[in-house]
Amino acid sequence: NVHNGGLAIYGGIIVGVFVAYLVTRYKKLPFPAVIDVYAFGFLIGQMIGRWGNFINREAHGGVTDSFLRMGLEDAFGNVTYSHPTFLYESLWNFVGLIILHIWSKKGKRRYDGQTAWLYILWYGIGRAWVEGLRTDSLYIGSTGIRVSQLLAAVSAVAALVILIVNARREHRPEDMLVNRETDDCEGSENG
Repeated sequence: NVHNGGLAIYGGIIVGVFVAYLVTRYKKLPFPAVIDVYAFGFLIGQMIGRWGNFINREAHGGVTDSFLRMGLEDAFGNVTYSHPTFLYESLWNFVGLIILHIWSKKGKRRYDGQTAWLYILWYGIGRAWVEGLRTDSLYIGSTGIRVSQLLAAVSAVAALVILIVNARREHRPEDMLVNRETDDCEGSENG
């Protein structure tokens, strides 16, 4: 419903991941390797997309006197200073992008899907914090529990558990798609 807020980011990500899964099945590509690449795109998209909240003067936090406050003027010329949650989330995603990029470039990735789980952990932690500051959250009935904050926290915990379980497993470098593709290219050059 575009006229009533549109699609929340989680819905967009879930649909995107589902479509990626279908495409990888059709193209016979390993889903975890493809979703690792998507993680960077998600961070970039969310980092830039949050600035739409600034332009629309929406999704901001409560009143604050923080040095990072953002002034919002109402129709009567009254200015209220609020937490710029779009800025917090945008910067959080930027830092996450840099960390994941450096981590990947240093060859720390041990298995396909690891980058995606780290993205979910990072984004979930940041989103749970930022959502707690927002004034326009959706709640589960009259519980006072924010839908996005709960989903972010549950996602982060699930990702952490999966990362811990996978850290205890042995992963062979030759099982990663990037290494299989490199081996195939080297084999065709020598043959």
